[in-house]
Amino acid sequence: MCLGIPMQVIECNGYVALCQGRGGVRQLDLALVGEQPVGAWLLTFIDAAREVIDAERAAQINAALDGLEAVMAGETDISRHFADLFERTPELPAHLRGVTA
Repeated sequence: MCLGIPMQVIECNGYVALCQGRGGVRQLDLALVGEQPVGAWLLTFIDAAREVIDAERAAQINAALDGLEAVMAGETDISRHFADLFERTPELPAHLRGVTA
């Protein structure tokens, strides 16, 4: 399993950026997303940016990763880590709405 980690650009030089996130500062390959401005949020996998995301999505992913760490530490009430999933009605993605089996 591969987990995406949100990181924020703190310096960009062409298709390489210095980014900060969980675990500190890392140099990332931007070949898949192009040059990015300082402050941009990226979803990263193995030192490569794969997707540009907004700050809200970065916060949601970081909360979910905090939840995973909490579960691994034995915590059983993880609702605060997944606030975007609790107390909402699940919806099908747009491409599946109206499809009958």
